[in-house]
Amino acid sequence: MKIETYTINNINIAEIISEEIIINDAADGLDLLGNLYYQGFDKIIIYKQNITANFFDLKNGIAGEILQKFSNYRVSLAIIGDFSSFGSKSIKDFIYESNKGKHINFLVSTAEALEKLAG
Repeated sequence: MKIETYTINNINIAEIISEEIIINDAADGLDLLGNLYYQGFDKIIIYKQNITANFFDLKNGIAGEILQKFSNYRVSLAIIGDFSSFGSKSIKDFIYESNKGKHINFLVSTAEALEKLAG
């Protein structure tokens, strides 16, 4: 795993770059959050392929548990990927509602994520 660092408008943003799944469960999400939080990052970018597919099955609660931790620590998260293939109405609604806010966003590109997180 590599961490690309961006500082925009005095906001420290970490972009997680990896070929592997980084978040397999809620504990992995909390570990990542804690490690980056204590390194001084205010916002995090991670790619869809670095998160277990189970995250996107809302019935198991992994997404809710992880995203609640991000909210508690007030660390914003941008998840980058193509989410158009999801057939579930619940995940589509979840992504839509998340993107209305500023804290958790599902976006298509790193550039879009940097713009959203730095704004």
